[in-house]
Amino acid sequence: MSGGTRVYPGMRGLEMARVDLSGRGCLVTGGSAGIGYACAAEALAAGARVVIAARGAEALEAARARLEDEYGAGRVYAVCADVGRERDVVALVDAATERLGRIDGLIHAAAVLGPIGRAVDVEPAAWWEAIRIDLFGTFLVAREVAKAMRGRGGRMVLLSGGGATSAFPNYTAYACAKVGVVRFAESLAAELEADGIAVNALAPGFVATRIHEATLAAGEAAGADYLRRTREELEAGGVPATLAARAAVFLLSDRAGGITGKLVSAPWDTWWEWPARSEALAGGDLFTLRRIVPRDRGMEWQ
Repeated sequence: MSGGTRVYPGMRGLEMARVDLSGRGCLVTGGSAGIGYACAAEALAAGARVVIAARGAEALEAARARLEDEYGAGRVYAVCADVGRERDVVALVDAATERLGRIDGLIHAAAVLGPIGRAVDVEPAAWWEAIRIDLFGTFLVAREVAKAMRGRGGRMVLLSGGGATSAFPNYTAYACAKVGVVRFAESLAAELEADGIAVNALAPGFVATRIHEATLAAGEAAGADYLRRTREELEAGGVPATLAARAAVFLLSDRAGGITGKLVSAPWDTWWEWPARSEALAGGDLFTLRRIVPRDRGMEWQ
């Protein structure tokens, strides 16, 4: 790793944000690798019992075995599922409920990068496949978990990412899906508030996972600037996966009471301090998507 590990503001919360999830049941999608695996490990470290889900059965079972070796038998289970298929998601939530007794928390991390290149050049079928998994899959998982949580409450964390808050050229499918996840989280939080269910979107930052191999393989189709940034971030080590995991598990805990409908940046926000600012956060547009108008920039027109 060249130049040492970068220090992000959110890293100050790594110790202060430790929580206790003893007795809780958590479902983690995309749990066989990367950020999802780190989230599952963090939830287990906090005392929860966990179901991990992913499409690849072999990788999923290997992940479950590694987690069991570290955190003990009888606390982690694996269910193979494609989050973009309704029948898979219904079966996943049924299986998770059976194994855990109840689902108290959801971390939805399953995602694909999708086609890379200009919108006029990528294949429509590949573009739609990314939307199916990244956005429609988020809807299916959150919808089914919400039905399981109704009547007793719970907390959901939906992973957002690149393109959610700014343009992401050459990655339009991924960008559109991830900005959709944020608005979906905001809207779903408002719908489920009366049921005692909190929903937040979490931007993990540039975590060095295998998803970036596609950018390196795409070369110039990714865009010279982003290709260069990807190489630099990977060389520097990126944002630690443990930071995103700690933020996600914090948002599942009782300590995050009052935080719902927000877009949380794991590396850049002081999210562990937000509960003390619940009055300022409630009902306003802080940490949400919105349109910028001239007066927001000090201009006296419109």
